[in-house]
Amino acid sequence: MANKSKATFRKMEKEKARQQKQRDKEARRLQSKTVIPEASSKFGDEDPDIAGIRPGPQPLPEQWNDGEKE
Repeated sequence: MANKSKATFRKMEKEKARQQKQRDKEARRLQSKTVIPEASSKFGDEDPDIAGIRPGPQPLPEQWNDGEKE
């Protein structure tokens, strides 16, 4: 019968560890929800990756112009 108590104890410890992991995971989720809106508000309304780009064809770089004026 001694083996059953060890197994039960291990099972209880394993369950406590699982519950703690779930609490940690939930805390990380809540933290990431607060961090993401703060980070996006730093840049304003415009996406920094596409800032200054306008729809349609883009002008050619200086090095590709053959001296022609548009």
